[in-house]
Amino acid sequence: MIRHILLLRFKTDTTAYALAELQAAFAAMTTKVDGLSAVEWGENNSPEGKNKGYTHCIMMAFRDQLSRDEYIPHRAHDALKLILRPLVDDIIVLDYSY
Repeated sequence: MIRHILLLRFKTDTTAYALAELQAAFAAMTTKVDGLSAVEWGENNSPEGKNKGYTHCIMMAFRDQLSRDEYIPHRAHDALKLILRPLVDDIIVLDYSY
């Protein structure tokens, strides 16, 4: 299985409504992308203060590397990026097998 992790730092003018819309769009991906079994969304609550301005994490669980690789050019992923990109100041993407 593949975990696809996104660490997000949003623009300062991003509204709570825009974040809720984005979260819903990510949650809907499991119904649109074969091999995507789970999407988790979380807001940083670490007391350590080492998040460097990154406030949210999204974890996506893919059945295998092929599923992840098919997701990257998928039209649903392209549509998701149209919602995400205007809101994001910076993003870190990290994938790993487990």
